[in-house]
Amino acid sequence: MDEKKLIQCKVCGGDIAKGVKKCPHCGKDQRNFFMRHKIITGFLILIILGSILPSPDEGKPEAVNEPETVVASEVAEKETSVDSEEVLENEVVDKEEVEEQVAKIPREYSAALNKAKTYAGLMHMSKASLYDQLTSEYGEHFPEDAARYAIDNVDANWKENALSKAYTYSDDMHMSKASVYDQLTSEYGEKFTAEEAQYAIDNVVADWKNNALNKARTYANEMNMSDSSVYDQLVSEYGEKFTREEAQYAIDNL
Repeated sequence: MDEKKLIQCKVCGGDIAKGVKKCPHCGKDQRNFFMRHKIITGFLILIILGSILPSPDEGKPEAVNEPETVVASEVAEKETSVDSEEVLENEVVDKEEVEEQVAKIPREYSAALNKAKTYAGLMHMSKASLYDQLTSEYGEHFPEDAARYAIDNVDANWKENALSKAYTYSDDMHMSKASVYDQLTSEYGEKFTAEEAQYAIDNVVADWKNNALNKARTYANEMNMSDSSVYDQLVSEYGEKFTREEAQYAIDNL
């Protein structure tokens, strides 16, 4: 036998012809695993092919229920259109109602309200002072009903107005805390309520000692008063109403 066609048995090592299925010496099957187990091999091939090949439905876009989407969109558009129409109709009705109400307001009422806005916004007046200014024969001469309408409808923050006035008296006139409060609440002054005046005092940022010093310089330099008289004037309840500590600071720094 041609030695080139001989191979060795995988088990016993004996010489056997190439291509034989069983060794003639030991009887062992010389085929590989796949050839010996063709059924298993077939299943393995099917599994491998199934994992590689795409399924018929793979890659296709998901079905979309277009008719339902279109219908939902149309319903939403119709609802939005209806809502918009209702809003526009309401706006037109509201505008017409406002114009109708404005047309019914007497001319003097509107004029009094405009004046009230000016006095409250620019001059920071109190409600009582504003009413007096509108009705005074030395002021605006409006009838009481027009002035009352203006007071009831003006958009004003009376506490903030009191605070603005407090800054004016403190910064420009160097008044004491007690004098500022009295001026804000006095019937001969600003006529703010006690609550509004207290809000102003609690929130105004002022150097009361420095105010006392400025007042002391006025009395000392312009009125040539003695230190003792200046001190008395600063603390007097009929004078400047500074505290004793504030007055002493002023005398010490003249």
